Parts: sequence; C-alpha cells; structure tokens
Amino acid sequence: MNGKVDRVRAEAAIRELLVALGEDPDREGLVETPRRVVAAFEENLGGREVNIPELLSVGFEEGHNEMVILRDVPFFSTCEHHLMPFHGVAHVGYVPNGRVVGLSKLARLVDAIARRPQLQERLTAQIADMLMKTIQPQGAAVAVEAEHLCMQMRGIKKPGSRMLTSAMRGSFLEQEETRAEFLSLVGTQRL
Repeated sequence: MNGKVDRVRAEAAIRELLVALGEDPDREGLVETPRRVVAAFEENLGGREVNIPELLSVGFEEGHNEMVILRDVPFFSTCEHHLMPFHGVAHVGYVPNGRVVGLSKLARLVDAIARRPQLQERLTAQIADMLMKTIQPQGAAVAVEAEHLCMQMRGIKKPGSRMLTSAMRGSFLEQEETRAEFLSLVGTQRL
C-alpha cells in the first residue's frame, strides 16, 4: 500500500470476499468484519511507512569494534503468498566501525521490515542489508527462526515445523570464525 489506505474500497473488497465465500456479511457476527480486517491489515502491514534510515540515525560514537548482538527479537509478519501470518524470532548482530546504535533501534528495524507483505528469506536479507547501508558496520548478521501458518494450517499441514534463514554481510561473510561466533552465541549452530 503506497500512501494512505483506501478504507472504503478495502472494506468493500472484504465484504465482497465474504459474499464470494458464501457468507452473509449482514449477519450480526460479520457486520463489523470488513472494518476490523482492514484495521488489522493496516496495523500488520504498517512497516512500509517507517523511515528506516531515520530510525537508525540515532547512534553513539563509542570506538567499539566488537560484535553486538540483539537476540530473540519476537516478530510477526504476513506471508505474501497466502496473506497468512508467520512469526518467530530474529537474532541481529553487527560489528561496528566505532559507532553503535541503541538496541531498541535494532528491534524496531526487525518490526518495520517484518510488518510488510514478506517472505522469510527476504525479511532476513533486508534486515542485514539495511544495517549495512544505514550504519555502515564492518559486518552484519541476521538469523531468523519462524513458524508459518500457511504451512501449518493448510497445504502440507505440518504444525511445529520452523524455518531457519540467515544473512551474512561484510566480516560475517568473509570471516568464518566471526560467522561461527555469531551462530554459536545466538544458538542457531544448525544454520
């Protein structure tokens, strides 16, 4: 959604979907459903409105050049193939070039990128790429573990299965020991 959401059009589309599925959108339990669904999508897909470079612009010159990791950042996202949720945790690390950002900024970065129509592979890469582009560290590493309701509730129906993805940039990609240290510290040695 670029810009403002056309709520009238979106609510009409949800109402029409209910009719197409054989439901009566005028029955008591469904009367407010179009409004609720649109409000939920606005919230769940609101990450597109976040200015990520601005978000990560607040930092501190600390002269620090050792690994920084924020582990187990919970997130919720929406699979762009089925518009169903997937959720899990992201582990975000970087090796600063002297400048560090607040840990809350890393969690906000995960949230902003997750709250878009997504694929887990793209989500993982976009977090790492945005860190590299915006704060210009020596390297960035991201590991994401998630459960996809589109795979658990429908299709193959495999509840409990988790997908693991990683993205390594800079020193994490170039130095095997740096990558291994990150994966060991976040507990995803299986990646």
